[in-house]
Amino acid sequence: MELTENKIIKSKKNIVWSALMSPEVLSQCIPGCQQMTGNPQDGFEATVVQKVGPVKATFKGKVLLLDVLSEESLRLSGEGKGGAAGFAKGEATVILSEDNTSEDNTTTTLSYSVNAKVGGKLAQLGSRIIDGFAKKMADQFFENFKATVEGKALPEKEKKGWFNK
Repeated sequence: MELTENKIIKSKKNIVWSALMSPEVLSQCIPGCQQMTGNPQDGFEATVVQKVGPVKATFKGKVLLLDVLSEESLRLSGEGKGGAAGFAKGEATVILSEDNTSEDNTTTTLSYSVNAKVGGKLAQLGSRIIDGFAKKMADQFFENFKATVEGKALPEKEKKGWFNK
């Protein structure tokens, strides 16, 4: 499954970048995230509970930040194991570009490209279900991320003090 999208965030690029490097922000934005630890240098470990079709599983995984160009771009590479449900792995490339021409404020365009794969029971659900779920998860994460950086309340989780600076 491949997905490419853009999000316009009403914030400066350095603020958006800082949020991408924050485990607190990321844990708020990942749907179903129960716990997240780590740092950008060594990677992040997370526990995420999700239901895909009839399969509900707790995934434990690690995400590494690769090809990091500070305040410009990075590549995320991650893998999670959900026990009998199977596994999920994927990569995402994130590119930031700032637009200073808007009258209101500076905005940042966050462009992302995601490639994901699953195996085990999850793969047996069929590509339509999996692709739809993966798109929903990516969209939800980046919408939550945008809302968090812009200082808006998240629909699913209470904001924990991150706001637009």
